[in-house]
Amino acid sequence: MTKSKRAEKGQAAGVTAREVHEVEDLSSPRTPVIYEVVRRLGEEEMDRPAVSLWWSGIAAGLSISFSLLAQAILHTKLPEASWSPIIESFGYCAGFLMVVMARQQLFTESTITVVLPVLADFRWVKVWQMARLWAIVLAANLVGTFVAAAFCTFTPVLTAEIVEGMLKVSAPLLELTWSETLFRGIGAGFLMAGMVWLIPGADSAQFQIITLMTWLIQVGGFSHIVAGSMEAYMLLLAGQWSVLTMLGGFFVPVLIGNVIGGTVLFALISYAQVMKEI
Repeated sequence: MTKSKRAEKGQAAGVTAREVHEVEDLSSPRTPVIYEVVRRLGEEEMDRPAVSLWWSGIAAGLSISFSLLAQAILHTKLPEASWSPIIESFGYCAGFLMVVMARQQLFTESTITVVLPVLADFRWVKVWQMARLWAIVLAANLVGTFVAAAFCTFTPVLTAEIVEGMLKVSAPLLELTWSETLFRGIGAGFLMAGMVWLIPGADSAQFQIITLMTWLIQVGGFSHIVAGSMEAYMLLLAGQWSVLTMLGGFFVPVLIGNVIGGTVLFALISYAQVMKEI
């Protein structure tokens, strides 16, 4: 329906043409519009040079390390109480706000953005572009968080109290079984994909959307491959985790879980609800 026809329809119902346009401006974008915004973002990401993806991914890994740092600061300053973890979990949002608002490349965002172009136009060249982006961005993210963890561990940039707080915040990872980490990774992957889907219609509320969705990841105890890698590296460098246990017990299950949650569940469902309208 064209704008003129919508205006005529609105006027017939006692609404002026100007008011019809105001309604259109205030209305949330339709689902196919959101889909197209996310799909085009994925196309742009897949077309970026490898070196751009790499350095953007490094920046994202460094930025997201502030999630653990902010949590540790809150952990050391807040009193021990039943409500403390609720407030402390807001620190987790800090790194994600830096990454998303700065448009840095984060692996878990790409589990939906670059999948939609593949579903819309399935060709092996598209699959290759998706795999290329995933490999570069994930590797860069993990290098970035390792550099940040080493910097926090081996330099005097932080007080001993804050470093200890970072280790205490990270300690629950040691208690999770393989299957628990997997399923918590699914939850985190779904929430991250949901955040990406919500942002195009959020306008000035992007800050709140990012904060809410990432806070839910932390307060719900879900596992995120990039933010969680900062915690894993801190435990590894402190001698509380071995390399093999960290790789097999954390990285593998949480990676599988994030991909399932973001791609198999959210991306496929998102495509299914618009595939007859595009």
